[in-house]
Amino acid sequence: MKVQEIKSRGILFTYDELEWDLNFYLIRGRKNNYVIDTGLGPQNVYNVMEYIKNDNRKTIVVNTHYHWDHIWGNCSFEDYIIVSHTLCREMILSEWYGMMSRNSRYSRGIVEMCLPNLVFQNELYFPEDKIRIFHTPGHTVDSISIMDEEDGVLVLGDNIGDNMDEIVPSISCEKDVYISTMEKYEKMDFDICISGHNKMLQKGVIRKILDTI
Repeated sequence: MKVQEIKSRGILFTYDELEWDLNFYLIRGRKNNYVIDTGLGPQNVYNVMEYIKNDNRKTIVVNTHYHWDHIWGNCSFEDYIIVSHTLCREMILSEWYGMMSRNSRYSRGIVEMCLPNLVFQNELYFPEDKIRIFHTPGHTVDSISIMDEEDGVLVLGDNIGDNMDEIVPSISCEKDVYISTMEKYEKMDFDICISGHNKMLQKGVIRKILDTI
């Protein structure tokens, strides 16, 4: 797993042992740590847990959307707050067994269902850490993004494609809804964006996506 420090308080973990990369992002806030997405299971998220095990700050886990490769490590955090959109929790419940049967070969460790326990509709804000979590439908209807307002880093899950050749992801909502999400991003104050599978990118990629679609 590759580990890269991002600005003053971000750590990007990239699991690169499959045919596609998988990113986890850790924000070390003043009050809380924020672990964004939990990957393919306990073994997959082990390095992230090791990184924070001796930290006195509370850890909050965030699921950017319901897809299996972003939630299977939730069971390593069953005693923690796990944040998601309301739809994400519902879709994990309805899609869990299908996702397991189709993709179990990718699991890393024993995977058990562990649902988000703090859900929201539009936005959550953690003022002590300047962390904004908000609904950004596109790749999935339940997709959310996380804005680190102190560092100017936007974590946007799979709302960016997996590589530069396919920079527009598959979307499961109306194109106009996805465009609205991209336009919302473009108005925000950040210069780096972190996605679920692509490399670290500059804000200009949002305009590239808008021009492409």
